[in-house]
Amino acid sequence: MNKSKIQEITPFKFVDGRMLLLDQTKLPAEETYIEIQTKEDMWDAIYHLKVRGAPAIGVAAAYGLYIEANRYAGNSPEELFETTEKSAEYLESARPTAVNLSWAVRRMMRQLRESEHTSVDQAKQILFQEAQKIHQEDIEACKAMGEYGLSLLRPGMGILTHCNAGAIATSRYGTCLAPIHLGQERDYGFHVFADETRPLLQGARLTAWELEKAGVDVTLICDNMAASVMKKGWIDAVVVGCDRMAANGDGANKIGTSGVAILAKEFGIPFYMYVPTSTIDMDTEKGDDINIELRKGEEIYSMWYERPMAPEGIKTYNPAFDVTAAKYITAVITEKGIVYPPYEINLKKIMEENK
Repeated sequence: MNKSKIQEITPFKFVDGRMLLLDQTKLPAEETYIEIQTKEDMWDAIYHLKVRGAPAIGVAAAYGLYIEANRYAGNSPEELFETTEKSAEYLESARPTAVNLSWAVRRMMRQLRESEHTSVDQAKQILFQEAQKIHQEDIEACKAMGEYGLSLLRPGMGILTHCNAGAIATSRYGTCLAPIHLGQERDYGFHVFADETRPLLQGARLTAWELEKAGVDVTLICDNMAASVMKKGWIDAVVVGCDRMAANGDGANKIGTSGVAILAKEFGIPFYMYVPTSTIDMDTEKGDDINIELRKGEEIYSMWYERPMAPEGIKTYNPAFDVTAAKYITAVITEKGIVYPPYEINLKKIMEENK
């Protein structure tokens, strides 16, 4: 039996009071950890995708907020609150589409606001404990999503995934890759096909690296090969993550996800979206209301090449995410259970049940 080495894979860790982030822009060539000492360090790490994946961004930002607050050298709890609030707003601006980022820093600020503390040291301790709590909850949520997701899969299945919603995109296990890691531990023998995920190649650089490291049978394909492997009958299910889900079940995920969902529908393949409840935004009515981050064109035509692969000065359009319409999503897997259509009703129900 090939046991998964999931415990070895983590996007961040604390060593002697220092926060270290796995620089995912260096993968798969280098496994390099960088130290985060300021809010600027954390903003840079989030914006430049050194840490990425909605849950991991949320946990990292929570720790980043504590790290910045811990640098405060004054003795006024009120002044600490004001400076920390500004830091929270600053961190939120790094990635506007990923709802876990704003959710985590706002939760941190709410805890600080509502807690009874009479000193700066107590306030700092409250922030650190809340960040640890967010971190542990994410580990537990991912394990639960893995168990629920595994109940939908059978041994020996061919599974297609897009981007990376694995252990390095979360605190552990991943969201959509959690059932694959659990299946590896239980000898399910899945055959995983990983889309390369242009333009930043998270599938090639991260998912293929992570699954191979865990001993999973993984095959890398270009994004435009998804229809081909589906037509050959090699794909029995599609699993993807989510960066923000609207109240009606529309889900924003890495650019290209919606195309995969449409193909899956055409070929009669179930399409499962893995969504922690912290990623469900009940204040956003539908997918059209989600703010989609636009990134620089260099990511398309020069970032991965020795020389530019497009004419100089070419216009580009580079959205980081697209929105998959709810009608293409077979089920939404959360840490609280599996949600089926109609999503307008059932997402609201699961959110209200678990307040």
